Amino acid sequence: MNTPAHLLLGAAAFARPARGRILWATVLGSLLPDLSLYVLAGVSLYVLGIPAQVVFNQLYFSEAWQTVFAIDNSIILWGVALVVGVWRGWQVLTVAASAGLLHLAMDFLLHAGDGRPQFWPITDWVFHSPVSYWDSAHHALWVAPASLAVCAGAFAVLWQRGLTVSGKLFFAALLAAELWVARQWFLFF
Repeated sequence: MNTPAHLLLGAAAFARPARGRILWATVLGSLLPDLSLYVLAGVSLYVLGIPAQVVFNQLYFSEAWQTVFAIDNSIILWGVALVVGVWRGWQVLTVAASAGLLHLAMDFLLHAGDGRPQFWPITDWVFHSPVSYWDSAHHALWVAPASLAVCAGAFAVLWQRGLTVSGKLFFAALLAAELWVARQWFLFF
């Protein structure tokens, strides 16, 4: 899934109440598994001036980048965070880890050929799903509309939970970003 979708779904699933520290913990937990990609790609593209084809066809699959992705996409590490949060009664950590694990579950199911090793440090094995959120060769033309519908539903759930005006604007911007990105996938892939 696209990052905006992860943020919408994570917040809808775990932000109760949909405000304050709990809401932002779900946003952070939903974002963290993708954050390293944004940092690595952003620096490579905009600071180092590396062409996009090199970044996404070579560097993305390099051992160095895959090691970073293995750490921040580790179901094992996120699971440990969840256990610690529950054990210690730390609600912020519990909801952040829950949102992170939801993100990883969606990625596990929707990455065809571009998955990450999600069981690090136990193994570097990567599940290659037959379904992709972006690649039309792997059913994205069916997945993208379903994902958009789920995101719209998540936005409606958050809206009804009494988001602040700034929260409504933030999640409306995420929904708009999800629509725009899905449009790009349809046009180019």
